[in-house]
Amino acid sequence: MTRPSRLVSDLTAQAGRAAHARTAACPCGAATLADRPDGTVVRHAGTVAKAHAPDTDPAELTRRLAVAAALPGVLLPPLTPAPLTLHGRPVTCWPYGTPVDPADPDAAPWEAAATLLARLHRTPAPAALPAMRGPAKAARAVARLRAAGPHPAAGPVLSAWSALPAWARAEAPMPDTATLCHGDLHLGQLVRHPAPGGPWLLIDVDDLGTGVPAWDLARPAAWYACGLLAPEEWTRFLTAYRAAGGPAVPRDGDPWPALDVPARALTVQTAARAITKAAAAGRPLDEAEESLVDACRRMPAVPPRPAHSAAT
Repeated sequence: MTRPSRLVSDLTAQAGRAAHARTAACPCGAATLADRPDGTVVRHAGTVAKAHAPDTDPAELTRRLAVAAALPGVLLPPLTPAPLTLHGRPVTCWPYGTPVDPADPDAAPWEAAATLLARLHRTPAPAALPAMRGPAKAARAVARLRAAGPHPAAGPVLSAWSALPAWARAEAPMPDTATLCHGDLHLGQLVRHPAPGGPWLLIDVDDLGTGVPAWDLARPAAWYACGLLAPEEWTRFLTAYRAAGGPAVPRDGDPWPALDVPARALTVQTAARAITKAAAAGRPLDEAEESLVDACRRMPAVPPRPAHSAAT
C-alpha cells in the first residue's frame, strides 16, 4: 500500500509539472490542501492537483470533467479533459481559486451559491452522465457509523435513517433522473477564479450527476432546521435560488415538501459522521453535534412530507 506521504510527494510533483509545463525551472513552493482517504489535494503556484478516491471510476470521472469544461461560468473548468493515474488513483488538475474564508461567516456567499446551483439545475444534463452520488455518500456515512460499534447517540440517527424512503438511502433509483446536480453542496465547494477577486464558481465534480435537485439545497436547509444556520442566511439562500429560476422548489410558498426528505438525509449523514469522528477521537459530542442528534431523535414523530413537483 502506498503511504500517504509518498502520494503527497508525487502528487506535488505532478502539480508542478502542470503549473510549469513550458518552463524548466520552478520558483514556487507547494502546499497540501487536504490529505484524506477519499481525496488528497495539493497546490503548486496557480495549479491544484487532486488524487481522487481509489474506487473512483475513471470513465465516470471523465464524463463529469466534460460537464465542468462545458460550464465555465458555473463550474471551475479542469486543466485536462481526462484524469491521469498516480499510484492507482485518478488524478485531475485545476486552476487555483480563492476559497470561502471560514473565519468571516458574515461574508459567506449564500446568494452566489444559490444562483450557481439554479444555473446548474437548469442546464440540460448530458447523455450517459452518472447519477448524482449524494444518497450514496449518506449511505456510506451510516455504514461507517454502524461499523464503528455501539455509541449512545447512534440509535436516534439509525432510526431516522431507516424511516427515509429507499431512494434517499441509495437503495432505489432517484425519482428524478434528468436534472443536473452537484451532489455535495456546501460553502467549501465555492472558489473565486481568477483569484482573488474573480466570480464565484462551484468546484468538486466527484458527486456530480443526475438526480433530485433539492439534494443540493438540503445541507443549508438541514442546518437551518437544526438551528445551525441563521434564518436570515437561509432566507438569503432560498430567495436567491428562487430568483434565479431554480427548479428544486416552487417559485413561492412552502418549499419544505420538496426539501424535507433530502434535509433529513443530510441531517442523518452529518450526525453519523460527527458520531464516528467523536468516537474515533475518544471525545464527547459538542453542542452542534448534539443538535444534529436531537434533530434525528425528533424525526420519527413527524413523518416525512410527500414531495410535489416544483412549479415551472
